[in-house]
Amino acid sequence: MRKTHYIPITADVPGAANDANCALIRRTIRTALAAEGLTAPCEVDVLLTDDDGIHEINREMRQVDRPTDVLSFPEFELTPGQLPGPEDADPGTGLIPLGDMVLSMERVAAQAREYGHSKRRELSYLVTHSVLHLLGYDHLDEGPMKAQMRAREEAIMALLGLER
Repeated sequence: MRKTHYIPITADVPGAANDANCALIRRTIRTALAAEGLTAPCEVDVLLTDDDGIHEINREMRQVDRPTDVLSFPEFELTPGQLPGPEDADPGTGLIPLGDMVLSMERVAAQAREYGHSKRRELSYLVTHSVLHLLGYDHLDEGPMKAQMRAREEAIMALLGLER
């Protein structure tokens, strides 16, 4: 039985899965899961791609014909604060499969420039955002759901020392 999270990171663009990016992604995921109270060992699969790659996935999986910054594909239908339990773990691995995230590294760079902060901060923010989606948070409305998600994002970014 695993005692730690398993976070495989693959890339279909050269250089994206470098040591620094992978370490930051893993640290961000672990911090976000701990902040949400999820201590059971989980698996989160990460794909680093470019705008063309994420556009294709967005079109195929969501029927949205445009690139985006991050896509999240949760394994469970959760609500904020609801966590999967040991009964949700894969019997073969002992890991709870939370789902997949896909990040456009092109969009990370562009948004870092646009918002005037580092690519490191933007990457960590998008990973945090995706983890919260995997845990049932959403921002479809402009009201309480979005405010709740933004508050959790800011709290996690502060824990990482990457607040605005």
